[in-house]
Amino acid sequence: MSESATPRTVGELGEFALIDRMNAGRVQAAGVLLGPGDDAALVAAPDGRFVVTTDMLVQGRHFRLDWSSPRDIGRKAIAQNAADVVAMGAVPTAFVVALGCPADTPLELIDGLADGLWEEAGRAGGSIAGGDLVRSQELVLSITAFGDLRGRAPVTRSGARAGDTIAVAGRLGWSAAGLAVLAAGADIERFTEVVAAHRVPQPPYASVLEVLHGDPASGAGSGPSAPHALTDISDGLLADLGHIASASGVWIDLDTTALRDPFLEPIARALDADAAQWILAGGEEHAFAAAWPADVVLPSGWHTVGRVHAGHGVTVDGAVRPGSGGWESFGGADSAAAAEPR
Repeated sequence: MSESATPRTVGELGEFALIDRMNAGRVQAAGVLLGPGDDAALVAAPDGRFVVTTDMLVQGRHFRLDWSSPRDIGRKAIAQNAADVVAMGAVPTAFVVALGCPADTPLELIDGLADGLWEEAGRAGGSIAGGDLVRSQELVLSITAFGDLRGRAPVTRSGARAGDTIAVAGRLGWSAAGLAVLAAGADIERFTEVVAAHRVPQPPYASVLEVLHGDPASGAGSGPSAPHALTDISDGLLADLGHIASASGVWIDLDTTALRDPFLEPIARALDADAAQWILAGGEEHAFAAAWPADVVLPSGWHTVGRVHAGHGVTVDGAVRPGSGGWESFGGADSAAAAEPR
């Protein structure tokens, strides 16, 4: 390439120029004290702790470029990590991004990816504090997310108690329905809402953070109560509630009537699929499920879907549901979700 030619690929531009390009004009959130440009970032930990999580997306396994735009992929990568932080009861503050890509990756793809990463980081309340860039055979994104508990105890999976109410904030089954539409080669224009839900998750961060911390932007105030246990729904409702049941040593029973979504049923009929299976075993929406004290009036945005009892496992209308309970990276049903109650 001549010196006057405009770079079109990652290889032509080079590593450090690409890093500068991805961060140019971006504004750091308050929790990032020192962003990209030094040997490491500096992230605030106001109460002496921070929540940290990491997740990886691999092209062909977690996303397809013919199904999702680069911006969609960037948003999805941040959303699934931000949801994990929020599911611990923390406010997202900073994200570190490790990106692997081939040298011939078009710069416009990276531009879209960076826009999506920064957009969702801002929606969650944080920013991109730093990361790494390497050459790889396929596109790979690894995100590390940090969160601030603001003096509160974390909300873990192990606190559910017999008598608690199981409630959900956010949609269930829409991402799975969107994936089914794409996999079937169906007319996307007929099913735009669920396809959009699969491409870009919309975790209802505020449904958790406003309860625990009041206004997450200002830190002012806090909600009157907190759930006993909390998780985001990444692998499927049965699988993720199975983790709560196992960690808490309880039995969770779900009510299919409360879970039914009439919007999904005509889509399921058109695809000869089961809407209930999408709701119970579909993941990637990153809705939130929680065990709330029985005497608490549920906050806005939450609705009851089941109850916690003494025992073990997860059931639907009192019975174990056959088949897969949700996503598992190396295949097979989630063992906790499939456990018999006793």
